[in-house]
Amino acid sequence: MQRGESSVWGQPDTPRQPGADARAAAALAIHRVRDRGQSLTRVLNQSALPRPPADRALTQELIYGTLRVLPRLEALVGILLHHPVKPADRDLEALMLVGLYQLTVLGTPPHAAVAATVEAVRLLGKPDKVGLLNALLRRFLRERETLLAQADQLPSARWLVPEWLLAALRRDWPQDWEDIVTAGNERPPMSLRVNAARTDRLAYAGLLAAAGITARPIPGTEAGLMLDHPVPAQTLPGFDAGLVSVQDGGAQFAAQLLDAQPGQRVLDACAAPGGKTAHLLERAGPGLELVALDSAAARLDTLRENLARLGLQARVVRADAAAPLGDWTRPPFDRILLDVPCSATGVIRRHPDIKWLRRATDIPELCALQARILDAIWPLLAPGGRLLYVTCSVLAAENQDQVAAFLARQPAAREVPIAAAWGRKRSHGRQLLPTNGGSDGFYFALLEKIAP
Repeated sequence: MQRGESSVWGQPDTPRQPGADARAAAALAIHRVRDRGQSLTRVLNQSALPRPPADRALTQELIYGTLRVLPRLEALVGILLHHPVKPADRDLEALMLVGLYQLTVLGTPPHAAVAATVEAVRLLGKPDKVGLLNALLRRFLRERETLLAQADQLPSARWLVPEWLLAALRRDWPQDWEDIVTAGNERPPMSLRVNAARTDRLAYAGLLAAAGITARPIPGTEAGLMLDHPVPAQTLPGFDAGLVSVQDGGAQFAAQLLDAQPGQRVLDACAAPGGKTAHLLERAGPGLELVALDSAAARLDTLRENLARLGLQARVVRADAAAPLGDWTRPPFDRILLDVPCSATGVIRRHPDIKWLRRATDIPELCALQARILDAIWPLLAPGGRLLYVTCSVLAAENQDQVAAFLARQPAAREVPIAAAWGRKRSHGRQLLPTNGGSDGFYFALLEKIAP
């Protein structure tokens, strides 16, 4: 860890401004994402966050919120600073971003935002920079409207999306790109999948109502509920007993489209963390032979934990979907779910770090990997069997273009049309776009192996 990343908020309490710990922790997390290229999931798993629940919740709000509107905040810092910060002070710049997020979006009272953020400078081990941060935040308050107007002259600051992605969305979705961008910058709703092996949607909705939690069915889903207001997952009725899981409504279409039945042999080829794996098992009930595959040991541990909580069983295998080897590959599978690695441009609102970690050069590399996995997994499908190709991307290169290329080189494959009231029909497959208050963005294409 760099200076300041030790768990200063875990040391014996010393008198300081309330909320300073949360600001410092948020700044260090953003620094690791922004300057070291680490995923936010990894950062949150490894960071020592403030212990009081209120401070922990504030820290997460500051992290996610700052990353959502990062280019506007960076533009403001660039205007406010006479010179760029030194490399050793990039954590201090992250704290500047956190301070400006409070004043531009979060609505924190200015005196509280300034006092706590300035105090956090000391927690980063840089007391000599207190005056700099104090002056920067106070100047913003004096010149707020002028500075915001100046920052928003940059397209990336106005739309809160990197310019390469903005160009890609305009190309692939000329009529819809503004709605896609807007939805991606919103806070995501909280959606649930009721465990059909243990209860049903109506009965579980009653449990929610009894707990004072209001929800409504997700259109097109069999077991989906969307909460009117998010709550911590552990507070959901029966969560520990496996009655319910947190899963976006769009992701729930995967198991419905694949429609695995008892007695069939099924492969979930890129399975972790296991949401779709569990849904396949819940829908089919006893008698489904399912192999859950992933290459990352830590992610497979999470998958096993999720299956155990839900009371489900599968054969969990660590292997590379692009080079499948082992006795688990035989006999052939009746159904294969192939949720391939992708740009994740359809789930940006849940993972705002994607916007700043992903690069335009990543897309061709991801497309090449997707093609290798498709070609490697296809031979494991039995004649007459079906493979569902899934991404959480909204980019054509990873979706309909990828499927078109596969069909062109694989004469034994034919596309099964997806008839649904949701999403958009594409040249191949069906695209679900992220919507404000609705589902995330997913792509689905159903392929069948022609029997000889």
